[in-house]
Amino acid sequence: MSDLPPRSSVKRWLVTTNHKDVGILYLLTSVFFLVAAGVLALLIRIQLLQSGGTILSGVGYNQVVTAHGFIMIFWFLSPFAFGFANYFVPLQIGADDLAFPRLNAMSYWLYLFSGVLVLGSFFQGATFMGGWTAYAPLNVPAYIPEFGEVGSFATIVALIAFVGSVTIGSVNFLTTIYRMRAKGLRMRDIPLFSISILVTVWMMLFAFAAYLAALIILSSDHLLHTSFFALETGSGPEATDSGSLLWTHLFWFFGHPEVYIVFFPALGALAEMVQTFAGRRLVGRKWFIISMALVGIQSFIVWMHHMFLTSINLEIKTVIMVTTVAISLPFDLMVFSLIYTMIKGKIRWKTPFLFSIGSLVIFIIGGITGVFLGAIVLDYSFRGTYWVVAHFHYVMASSAVILIGAVYYWYPKMTGKMYNEFLGKAHFVTSFIGFNMLYFPMFIVWETPRRVFHYDSGFTPFHLLATAGAFIFAGSFLIMFYNLFASLYSDRHVDESPWAYASSPEWAVSSPPPLDNFPGKPSFASGKLNFLDRAGTDGGAKSETATDGGVATGDETLAPPEEHADHASWWPIMVSSSVLFAGLGISGLSVSYAVWPFALAIPAFIGFLGVEGARQDGFALIHGIYVMVAFPLTVALLILFHLGIGIFEAVGNASPYFWVGLIGSVWGSYTLAGFGYESFEVPEPKMAEQWPFESVENTKLGMWAFIASDIIVFGAFVGAYIFTRFEYGWEAWWHIAEDPSAHTMAGQALEHHPVLPGLINTYLLLASSFTVVLALTAARHKGNYSLGPLTISSRQATLGFLGMTFMGAAGFLVNKGIEWVDLYLHQGWTFGVDVMSSTFYLTTGMHGLHVIIGMLVLLFLIARTYTGAYVGENEDAGTLEYFGLYWHFVDIVWLFLFPLFYIL
Repeated sequence: MSDLPPRSSVKRWLVTTNHKDVGILYLLTSVFFLVAAGVLALLIRIQLLQSGGTILSGVGYNQVVTAHGFIMIFWFLSPFAFGFANYFVPLQIGADDLAFPRLNAMSYWLYLFSGVLVLGSFFQGATFMGGWTAYAPLNVPAYIPEFGEVGSFATIVALIAFVGSVTIGSVNFLTTIYRMRAKGLRMRDIPLFSISILVTVWMMLFAFAAYLAALIILSSDHLLHTSFFALETGSGPEATDSGSLLWTHLFWFFGHPEVYIVFFPALGALAEMVQTFAGRRLVGRKWFIISMALVGIQSFIVWMHHMFLTSINLEIKTVIMVTTVAISLPFDLMVFSLIYTMIKGKIRWKTPFLFSIGSLVIFIIGGITGVFLGAIVLDYSFRGTYWVVAHFHYVMASSAVILIGAVYYWYPKMTGKMYNEFLGKAHFVTSFIGFNMLYFPMFIVWETPRRVFHYDSGFTPFHLLATAGAFIFAGSFLIMFYNLFASLYSDRHVDESPWAYASSPEWAVSSPPPLDNFPGKPSFASGKLNFLDRAGTDGGAKSETATDGGVATGDETLAPPEEHADHASWWPIMVSSSVLFAGLGISGLSVSYAVWPFALAIPAFIGFLGVEGARQDGFALIHGIYVMVAFPLTVALLILFHLGIGIFEAVGNASPYFWVGLIGSVWGSYTLAGFGYESFEVPEPKMAEQWPFESVENTKLGMWAFIASDIIVFGAFVGAYIFTRFEYGWEAWWHIAEDPSAHTMAGQALEHHPVLPGLINTYLLLASSFTVVLALTAARHKGNYSLGPLTISSRQATLGFLGMTFMGAAGFLVNKGIEWVDLYLHQGWTFGVDVMSSTFYLTTGMHGLHVIIGMLVLLFLIARTYTGAYVGENEDAGTLEYFGLYWHFVDIVWLFLFPLFYIL
């Protein structure tokens, strides 16, 4: 890695893929968003100095409250924790880097630019103002003021980009922790911070996939005039806001795990600090880990306790109330484990420990007050009041307090300098006082309505106290910023560790760690961390720091690293997820630097910016693009005619956003190709702890993780379809069209759905799956094929079968285009004519997008195969297998969609 530019160079931070550099970028960027969200919080508190407000209008107040929630939850708390995860997880598990370093850099840039999009929404009319939960129908176009349409939709686009970043990061950390651990480091012996990250990314992989589906459906309501979240069923007093209920289900299936996604990395850091400053191993460590896993699983089955005020029947609410109380039991165990460890240990009252014990007090208060909300009767009283605001901040902000302690804990390791202990303790005292002055009075004045700045005048003294606490709490961070900045230029140098009882592996190397992380190959086979030289023998550098676990058996020597190029092996996942997330690529094997992640993020940002204005361009623009793209694919004789109509209609109705989006798309296509062809070499140890995926390559595991996330996306789409159809009545679905102006049942928009097009497409996709298998078999075949008088090579056979797969996919799209043209133009069954059309077009269209992604990958694979890649003993021959996994998944999804939309 000697070719990596120095840290003093701007280029270093634009092109680096080193996990420690990316971790620092995450930390600094998330602190910037902390300041931004903090300024918005102070505006809220100034507004609440007196009932009725002082400086903000009603619209302005709603924007500030919403943006504060979005930025603090999505762009500060989780990224701040994952800044530490990027920096320390590889060090804690004995890895040289994350499994896919370019993937890691891409994730960061996507995170950064998504934050820029949400901040920029303030300057596009108005940002979103429906609260961070974005409840329907406040999130649909009809409830968004005209001047704020672009800015409000910009927030939705920014969230989609952020989810893309999260998915990329989740795939990376899962692969790294399972397959990149040093020899002898068993899963149960991994330091608790890394264990917490593993549990967190599993939750992120599934929870954010559901949120992505909800955001895509919401975007459809904005762009295509579909009617998911504005849907009403029934009439008169029995009318139900089915669309609002659907959004709430989708959101809280994500939203409740999100609470633990934010808290668990901080909990892992808390456990590390408690062990260090208590001077002993965590009491009940095994049960602590089991409790985290139980909470991670349970978090997906208790989301409806946020919906006690909806029309869900009482029996289901009672079951959810029981499960909500049950999820508190594993937390009780973890809290007692931490407390008992402190009692049994010998405490050292350093700044990190002060923040640890302070955060534990804050979390206990938040947890106890949360139990009140888990009871149906009490929730009826507390929901929508400042009791929820106080509880929420005592839980969520407790993780921020822990992570501030983690800053002090790991600052010496990251910088090689020691902070000023007196200033650190002053920061803790000031922040702890300010925090409780800010939020505890909210429990007292709980009857203050949430997200409203009018309240009983008798509550004014408590709101004044809370505002004073807010400024004290904010001011405490000035102490921290000064302390850390001044300490960076001090002469208080540290060696490996300033903490006497730090036990995790990152403290066994110099401070800051070397670029390659370790002075040799790390091994835990002896029960302690030893560094072996590159030849696989003991190099003499041994750590006296033991791991948390026992001794692992096995050969202590490590084989030389396997060198291989990644541009081909990661291309299927890169293209598939890149198009899915608006043209962004994820690829990644590099331990040095790469220009393409940053170069790809710029046109992606521009492309997202163009999408923001799509609503302003109007439905005519969308229809024009449809005619320009879809219709010519299906009616070859009229290609030029319809292409001309499409271009005329699109350009004639386009705003500047259209051209911005077009530029981003074209530019992004170029950089995506460059990303795919870039060749990197990465050392990947042949001998490492990889249970339970010993026989699975990194790329294959990454593909499996990506597909697992995509299953949840389609599951949410299908779930939305089933939910909506039951709301209408399963059989009545085919006989109802909604009159959007009157919300009444009006006629028959579509009497039946033709089955034949779906049946033909089923055969086409099944055949294409078979030809993918044949292509892989041909690529692995040694020698030539004899077909009578003809002899073809393995490469030619592979090309033929890949071409047949491409033709099958093209046939699928052509057939789908003919069907859509008939339904849309001839039968008048447009995107928003009724909710049945909305679910059909969006769900099958989402699947069609995956088919297009597969075709793009196939074009690349065909081009690479033509030049000799993937065939015979070629080192990247597994790429076809990885693509096959994706393509079989796309085909299996269609096997579910076909009966749902064409038969039932």
